[in-house]
Amino acid sequence: METIDNIPISKIKRASKLVGTGAKVGVNYLKYYGSKLVKSEEEAKLTLDKNNAEDIYNSLKQLKGSALKVAQMLSMEKSIMPAAYVEKFSLSQFSVPPLSPPLVNKTFKSYFGKTPNEIFDEFNTTSNNAASIGQVHRAKKNGNELAVKIQYPGVAESISSDLKMVKPIALKILNISPKDSEKYFKEVEDKLIEETDYVLELKQSQEISNACKSIPNLLFPKYYEEFSSDRIITMDWMNGKHLSEYTFNEANSNKIGQALWDFYMYQIHKLNKVHADPHPGNFMISADEKLIALDFGCMKTIPKEFYTPYFELTQSETLNDKKLFEAKILELEIIKATDTEEEKSFFTEMFHELLTAFATPLNADYFDFSDSDFFLKIAQLGEKYTKNTELRKMDANRGSKHFIYVNRTFFGLYNLMHMIQSKNIKINNYKSL
Repeated sequence: METIDNIPISKIKRASKLVGTGAKVGVNYLKYYGSKLVKSEEEAKLTLDKNNAEDIYNSLKQLKGSALKVAQMLSMEKSIMPAAYVEKFSLSQFSVPPLSPPLVNKTFKSYFGKTPNEIFDEFNTTSNNAASIGQVHRAKKNGNELAVKIQYPGVAESISSDLKMVKPIALKILNISPKDSEKYFKEVEDKLIEETDYVLELKQSQEISNACKSIPNLLFPKYYEEFSSDRIITMDWMNGKHLSEYTFNEANSNKIGQALWDFYMYQIHKLNKVHADPHPGNFMISADEKLIALDFGCMKTIPKEFYTPYFELTQSETLNDKKLFEAKILELEIIKATDTEEEKSFFTEMFHELLTAFATPLNADYFDFSDSDFFLKIAQLGEKYTKNTELRKMDANRGSKHFIYVNRTFFGLYNLMHMIQSKNIKINNYKSL
């Protein structure tokens, strides 16, 4: 297994890594312009995307931290991201080179003041799972099997500088104008800073697992404050298979899918706070076919001033009432007072089309998430507006900053439900919990 013996920590070293990647991307573009002479535009662009995705990912996985976390977030944007980037960046969810055993011991001691073997009865220095911000090790204490998550060195200190470096890459990939994008990147920065605070994560983990413990077929690990710190978090070792590795059948796909859907709807509508990182690496299936929820570092509080108009906007009554719809998208900052009539008309039509498709499950009593036509429609709409030449000429930075993590949660949830192939999900089941 490939391991990492050191991580660039200083701003200069981390910047140098990305500058080198930028040079590779530049070479890829030169090859792209040359290949268009002998290949079709589509073939040349596919090759360009594949080469750029590989070079960018290889650089980010060495940097780890917020730089790699941005790749993970982008990998979930399947409806607007080129396929090559989605495929490569998806590896950041659960397939990242871990720290080498010597670096693990050094990092652990720097955080806890003691080596792992001074604290635990047993500790495996080879990581079982490595992701963007930290990696997980198996340990034992007093007969209990434990999972110990260790944060990579330098991650918390480099968030702001990393985001400044990867911002141009993200804007380029997503075809977003730098104009007025600062509030969105500040939202991401604030959330990433929270994710590196393991004291906060432990507190959030305990709060959510306690609040949602009555949801059927849902399990949470127990957390251990005495073996945790601001950069280390210890919990029960949970046996099971990750969502992407599990073999579903019609019976268990509905059982697990309903648990997953109820978990999210309960958080959103009852707690106004949600686990905003719904990717396969954060969920497992136990031997008795129950859903295990992990990793509560990324929690999004949904303020009432956003929650109310957002869910009113998704209702059929609003979507079918032109004046009401326009009032809600103005309230949610999708339409701006400074818009020209052309911009107002374009974005009203665009968001009405997108939201009508997006809200389809939310307006049903039961929904079939195995329906490929629904997901194809979402993908086609994403592709339609990504390639829209008129959109590129307009100010496309729209909507409240809260859209970032709430929309990310819903699209991530939809993709997980489709992966599970749940066919008969009761949408408002959370109301009876």
